[in-house]
Amino acid sequence: MNYVWSFLVIFGVFFAAINGKMADCTKAVIDAAKGSVELAIGLIGIMAFWLGIMRLAEEAGLVRFLSRILQPVLRPLFPDIPKDDPALGAIVANLAANVLGLGNSATALGLKAMTELDRLNPAKKTASNAMCTFLALNTSTITLIPATIIAVRASAGSANPAEVIGTIFVATCVATIVAIVAVKTLEKLPAFKVTPSQEVQNG
Repeated sequence: MNYVWSFLVIFGVFFAAINGKMADCTKAVIDAAKGSVELAIGLIGIMAFWLGIMRLAEEAGLVRFLSRILQPVLRPLFPDIPKDDPALGAIVANLAANVLGLGNSATALGLKAMTELDRLNPAKKTASNAMCTFLALNTSTITLIPATIIAVRASAGSANPAEVIGTIFVATCVATIVAIVAVKTLEKLPAFKVTPSQEVQNG
């Protein structure tokens, strides 16, 4: 990604220079930097609030409680994870953050969940089925309250920042179904299976 972004920046500056648009390019950079700062400040409040809520839920045992309730759903999706393993709690915490549409606030929880899944992974250099399934869910989770999107729209001056809730809910439902079907189909194909010899080499 660093190469891609570097190419885009250099490419843009080069064409601005040969077309005599350097003044416009400089102004766009300054305006974008100013806008990003204003947007970040506008997001601080809601991000801090939801991160605090998630932390309280974790400390109060709510995450562990939810993981037990969601066992019937999680077990078929993650059959390789032992019952009541901390990895399930970490997955629930991340999915809960994504359901609330917390965006970047869910990143830390996602990293924690992936760390727990890697702990259970016998082939350290190859992603396990559970890790792939979690990644698919993490990137397509059903979103009930897109808090981050609403905050971004509100900070950008939208007259009705919450009007996208219905559209996002339907889109994420479809995305989640497709992601689960895709990952469960692919993990059964020989090309994506980890053989015992690979596990020994990677371990």
